[in-house]
Amino acid sequence: MARILCILLLLLAMGCGHKPAYEGKSVAQLEGMLKEADADAQAQAAFGLSLHGPDAAKALPALVDALASPHVLVRQNSALALGRIGTAAHAAVPALTDALRDTEWTVRRQAAMALGDIGPDAVAAAPTLQRLTKDPDRLVRKAAQEALTKVRGPAPNK
Repeated sequence: MARILCILLLLLAMGCGHKPAYEGKSVAQLEGMLKEADADAQAQAAFGLSLHGPDAAKALPALVDALASPHVLVRQNSALALGRIGTAAHAAVPALTDALRDTEWTVRRQAAMALGDIGPDAVAAAPTLQRLTKDPDRLVRKAAQEALTKVRGPAPNK
């Protein structure tokens, strides 16, 4: 038993040698992965693109297409990546607004946060975000409220 524990500790210390599929990949490589048939590869690619932030703007059309995936994690990670791109993702506002109506709360929440990250360029989503402040899920409501503040800009001082 002690020997097994030592081996496990050694393996943990050395690492398992398994790295995520997105690690070390360029935006172009991740965009290619996003177009693969495998949903796990697509989800990994979208997450990897989120790590590139604004530099992933080149993959914007592929990320917008991925918002229509039948796989929840692909949609969720695509919204995450679009949000991390920030203001340069303003062309994704219509698709992200549609994602606010997703059946999965995690996608709705991530789409709301992405719209908030895009900021005032996403003001067209404000009516849908306003409706989302009454979502059954508390985290979605909170994300929608925070996004509304960001897309509408600061309240004027009276």
